Amino acid sequence: MKINRNGALASVSAIAALTLVTACGGGSEQTVSGEGSTAQQKAMEHFSQVLTDNGDIVLDYTGSGSGDGIKKFIAGDVDFAGSDSALKADEVTEATARCNGNAPWHLPLVVGPVAVAYNVEGVDDLKLNPSVIAKIFNGKITKWNDPAVAALNPGVQLPAGDIVPVYRSDSSGTTDNFQRFLENAAPADWPYEHSKEFAPKGVGSGASKSTGVGDTVKKTPGSITYVEWGFATENDLGVAQVDFGAGPVALNAESAGNALESLAFKDPASKDLVVDTDALFASKAPGAYPLLLTPYSIVCSAGYEDEATSQTLKDAFTTVLNDGQAGLEEIGYVPVPEAFKAKLQGTIDSLSGGSGNA
Repeated sequence: MKINRNGALASVSAIAALTLVTACGGGSEQTVSGEGSTAQQKAMEHFSQVLTDNGDIVLDYTGSGSGDGIKKFIAGDVDFAGSDSALKADEVTEATARCNGNAPWHLPLVVGPVAVAYNVEGVDDLKLNPSVIAKIFNGKITKWNDPAVAALNPGVQLPAGDIVPVYRSDSSGTTDNFQRFLENAAPADWPYEHSKEFAPKGVGSGASKSTGVGDTVKKTPGSITYVEWGFATENDLGVAQVDFGAGPVALNAESAGNALESLAFKDPASKDLVVDTDALFASKAPGAYPLLLTPYSIVCSAGYEDEATSQTLKDAFTTVLNDGQAGLEEIGYVPVPEAFKAKLQGTIDSLSGGSGNA
């Protein structure tokens, strides 16, 4: 799978389209603005094109990182935030205030596998497990031919060189989820609480955004990172097979889809669709690759200053859910499971333009 799209193209093309509409002095186009997660940047580019092909909605999305996206949403600068992690309690409080006393809702409109991607000359078939991954990223394993790595890769000529872990230097939902995964899958080897900031100090090299870590690993022999599948393939990086507890699993659409069979929401009765990532990351199902991101589009359930915003979001997200899932596998994502589409549509349909609590 080779991806030829530029990660920043979605925002640039959407802004260009909006400028054209404005310059022409009219038209029926509506604009939806979002900012945040670079993990879903390529999906947003795809959704932008789908919306253009299916109607008059312009998607203006900027990939700046989950932390920045949440700040912009809370400040009222964008209609929705793109985030790879659910809002924290204090962020919920701030977002509720932004939404004029109404709850913010999380919509997981795309699923993105996280690759453990590497650049090691002569090693095309690397196998790792959560314990070894944790020890690499916290600096306990520093050489590629370490006995713990070698034991998982019999017959593979591992170099004696240093391992260079590359992590996200910006506030990142990908980092948050990767560390949450290690907490669940290798608790004895990862003594850190998950957060959007990379926890170990003095380990490895930082790079900004998904594009930055992908490019850094591509240019750095002996390096390894955690990055969305699409960015790993875009940079022609090696992608490790991971033994989650039932044997090594290669990352592909089938293994990611197998993991989605365990997908559940924290509160099944709620319209706020926060995924139970702890249960997902703890999965050891044979043939499943559960290291998945479920990036959110975070919206106001009601209370936008411009009541038309809710209707535009409804229309846009309905198109994304029904027409935008096709083609995602080609750019490194997995479509939302059919079993959850009706639930997602129910939440989308419930978005309210009024100021009262939804």
